[in-house]
Amino acid sequence: MPLTETIRVALRAILTNKLRSALTMLGIIIGVAAVILLAAIGNGSSLQIRSNIESLGSNLLQISPAAAREGGVSLGAGSRPSLTLADVNAIATQDPAVAAVVPVLSISAQVVAGPNNYQTSIQGTSWNYSQVRPTPVSLGRSFTPQEQARSATVAVLGTTVQQALFPNGANPIGQTIDIKGVPFTVIGVLQTQGTAGFANQDDRIIIPITTMENDLDSVPFVNQILASAGSPEEMNLAQAEITATLRAAHHLAPSQANDFQIFNQATLLQSLNQVSATLTTLLTGVAAISLLVGGIGIMNIMLVSVTERTREIGIRKAVGATRGVILTQFVVEAVTVSALGGVLGALVGILGSGLAGRLMHTPAPVSWPSVGVALIFALLVGVVFGVYPARKAALLKPIDALRFE
Repeated sequence: MPLTETIRVALRAILTNKLRSALTMLGIIIGVAAVILLAAIGNGSSLQIRSNIESLGSNLLQISPAAAREGGVSLGAGSRPSLTLADVNAIATQDPAVAAVVPVLSISAQVVAGPNNYQTSIQGTSWNYSQVRPTPVSLGRSFTPQEQARSATVAVLGTTVQQALFPNGANPIGQTIDIKGVPFTVIGVLQTQGTAGFANQDDRIIIPITTMENDLDSVPFVNQILASAGSPEEMNLAQAEITATLRAAHHLAPSQANDFQIFNQATLLQSLNQVSATLTTLLTGVAAISLLVGGIGIMNIMLVSVTERTREIGIRKAVGATRGVILTQFVVEAVTVSALGGVLGALVGILGSGLAGRLMHTPAPVSWPSVGVALIFALLVGVVFGVYPARKAALLKPIDALRFE
């Protein structure tokens, strides 16, 4: 029997029992759709993680004080002040792999603007802060090197602070705010940046580091140093150079541990990508189990079909159909069911990925390799689980099949 005729007969058999065929396909549809959907969500999560980390800055290295210990108990990262502006200058002048470096000194303070007041984070840093961590300004401007040099009392507001101090769309540019009794002139408003980790990047005010030290907080240390490597390939080299520079500046002996710690953005990104890939693989594997369940459903229905069509098989054998023809007929029927279910499942998975992305407000791009793998796996399920019923049908003896009622 030609293959086209075999497929035609298979489709006729499937359409004869529409509801049963649809329920049989359901397991394949759910399995394929789940594989595609979970792969898309996993890929979207990886892209979101990468985007969030890269939004912190390009090729970023964060240097923080090490943890102090008291009575053998660690007091937590940053509890051992050790970083100064002199360290920033040393890194900038001695480490060629570092493209830019800035200090960050943060305090929490009550800010007043007319009748409004708001508790927020005040960050003192250098004029070139945006070279290390992107901080685009949506309104006004950032402070200049000249303003930093003369300790100008100027401030750039995050959008959360702007809305709290200047509600109803009032323009803050040129207005005066009071920070710890010191009047500051608002010169800019940052673009909305959202959260980075647990920190709200919109809930802060940025001022010159010199102004912070002279007018608000005279401590000799900074909370953090941010450095940007010249390229992704120079991340590890820049980290090694910074380590050597800071150890020399802090006069640490070879046997002494670092009194600082360096957070490498590339290392974190790699670790998070590995975790995300592992979770995606695990979830996809769980989804693939439903394909196996669908395959069992196909085998069950094909066994029922063999029983129902025993006399038909006997008649075909009586008029000359070989075992190979009967075997091919039932395998093609099983593969057709799984193929149709696979195609429908792929469509559901693709549409579901787009819907999931909109509902979760995150990207959920369809992974076309996962679509191909799911469809191939669906066809294999049809072949594997269709062989046994087909073989059972092919081995029926014509005389026994013709006697079957």
